Amino acid sequence: MKKNLIRIGIILIAVLALYYGSTHRGLTSNTVSSTHATTKNILIVGSTALQPLVEKASSMYEKENPNTSISVQGGGSGAGLTQVQAGSVQIGDSDIFASQEEGIDPSKIVDHKVAVVGIAPVVNKDINVSNLSMKQLRDIFTGKITNWKDVGGPDMAITVVNRSSGSGTRTVFEDSVLKGETAVKAQEQDSNGTVQKIISSTPGSISYLASGYISGKNLRAVKVDNVSLTTENIENNKWKIWGYEHMYTHGKAEGQTANFIKYFKSKKVQNGIVKELGYIPLAGMKVDKNSQGKVTSK
Repeated sequence: MKKNLIRIGIILIAVLALYYGSTHRGLTSNTVSSTHATTKNILIVGSTALQPLVEKASSMYEKENPNTSISVQGGGSGAGLTQVQAGSVQIGDSDIFASQEEGIDPSKIVDHKVAVVGIAPVVNKDINVSNLSMKQLRDIFTGKITNWKDVGGPDMAITVVNRSSGSGTRTVFEDSVLKGETAVKAQEQDSNGTVQKIISSTPGSISYLASGYISGKNLRAVKVDNVSLTTENIENNKWKIWGYEHMYTHGKAEGQTANFIKYFKSKKVQNGIVKELGYIPLAGMKVDKNSQGKVTSK
């Protein structure tokens, strides 16, 4: 009898231990899973032309979705496309179509057009040239014209500042302006922000900037063929130097990544900060442009 009671006691202790252990592990597992589920991180890398807009939209989104953390980095369109294709970031920002970047397989990533950006030639404030023909602009950036006096400016050497390879802004500019001709050898910079500072501080300089960066008292945009960079002129394609801003995802966008892209394309953002920061909402465009640069009416 005593032995039977001892056996029963041991069995009860074992059962209780198993119950407690499984319950404790279940609570721990559920707690970790729950914590992981409530925190969402989105890493965005790429175009510096799109970066100011993405940073602003991310800040707004995080305020409305406090459990989502969005990190935005530049690096250029090439970097954005390369990293999203590799699956190392959730979103790759680009000023160009994936098919325009060497080494990128468009079938591996998904394109989400989110805005339109205009790109304009900009000069240092000391250059009293307010308009260039498209041919003059091409000749400057291919090295055929090297002095401002040849386009109505002062007798001063032209200092060309270009963007580095991998820059989507450079690709859009060269496709629109150079038309297959080779750019002159010049100093190259890797971001719109750096170019903005250099043009502002370098007499005789010329480069090009995305619309969100054309500001500052020491630089100004130049008309092309007597047409100014305005929203209306871009929407109608009177201003020829423009492109789409793309967000690429590795496969179909899911979860908070999909929600953020949807938020970015909402009327709140498109009619708000997209316009405020100098970009063009997609809905206003009267034309389409394909990856070969062909423009057609909608």
